[in-house]
Amino acid sequence: MPDRKYWLFKSEPTAYSFADLLAEAGRTAEWDGVRNYQVRNLMRDEMKLGDGVIFYHSSARPMAVVGTATIVKEAYLDSTAWDPNDQHYDPKSTPGSTVWLMVDIQAVQEFARPVTLQEIKDNPLLQDMMVARRGMRLSIQPVEKEEWDEVIAMGSKT
Repeated sequence: MPDRKYWLFKSEPTAYSFADLLAEAGRTAEWDGVRNYQVRNLMRDEMKLGDGVIFYHSSARPMAVVGTATIVKEAYLDSTAWDPNDQHYDPKSTPGSTVWLMVDIQAVQEFARPVTLQEIKDNPLLQDMMVARRGMRLSIQPVEKEEWDEVIAMGSKT
């Protein structure tokens, strides 16, 4: 797949973990609740069916990449935006008018071992990854093919 892109999706494991994704029917879930315009634009303009996802547990001890997934449905309207009972409710949104989008992802592989943020920072091949940069808080970040390959290799080693 020559045009395949790669992404890092961050989630706090207490909110939604990779184990939660694995437990979903078909190991597939909506990636909803994105309320950042830059990330929304990546979902809308860049993410395509078949793109690779590395699943990163943030606000965890240790923070780490724990598995992989793939995009199985491209960007579409995020219905949580107009649900007043949802934690991601946006009072400016209605079923006919929302700026917020989501994609569907499907779990592919749980790593043999987590790849910690410290290991990423210590690896010369990964020092340019967005997640390794101080203050980088985007919940979805692009990942270069070489970075993807290195993280996968690290997570496959026991």
